[in-house]
Amino acid sequence: MTPAVAVLDYGSGNLHSVVRALAAAGADVALTADSDAALAADGLVVPGVGAFAACMGQLRAVGGDEMLKERARLGKPLLGICVGHQILFREGAEHGLRTAGVGLFPGAVEKLPAGRLPHMGWNEVRPPQGSALFAGVEGERFYFVHSYAALDPGGLPPAAAAAWSVHDGASFIAAVEYGPIASVQFHPEKSGPAGARLLRNWVAGLAAP
Repeated sequence: MTPAVAVLDYGSGNLHSVVRALAAAGADVALTADSDAALAADGLVVPGVGAFAACMGQLRAVGGDEMLKERARLGKPLLGICVGHQILFREGAEHGLRTAGVGLFPGAVEKLPAGRLPHMGWNEVRPPQGSALFAGVEGERFYFVHSYAALDPGGLPPAAAAAWSVHDGASFIAAVEYGPIASVQFHPEKSGPAGARLLRNWVAGLAAP
């Protein structure tokens, strides 16, 4: 049976490119701003671009923050992309402002301690051993556009597994796998064959018994 995937339309993210990429990965995709529909889907994708505080404000405006907590409580899969990955953390710090996130991960998102920002381009990602999300794309390069990231492995739950990348000498968390929750700092929909394979892996996991 084809998994039903909702892409949350809360006013942020490369929505249509994400929808196309998920459809190509084998999902039955719906773009929705309705939190009930997003909660009911087999899988939920939360894109995001721009500032952490703006994304959180838009997410709260459609009840998305509480819906994400409920999906996590129910053990229903979700995938965060770029700022959609960042807002899953407890808080984000930008321009001296700290904004509460959804809080599924206890850590914080901080400015990358790198001389060249934004980090824009292709970087190798080092996934954890035995990663289901990165099966077949271990050590591949993915496309990033960001100036902030989660930097501290201690900011993840003990059972979470992190993938890492490095920009200009600064190591940061490039992806997280935590039970039904997955999130990536890069843009899989812009990452060519490697990104397409990663999305196929995620969609295939929704259909697994």
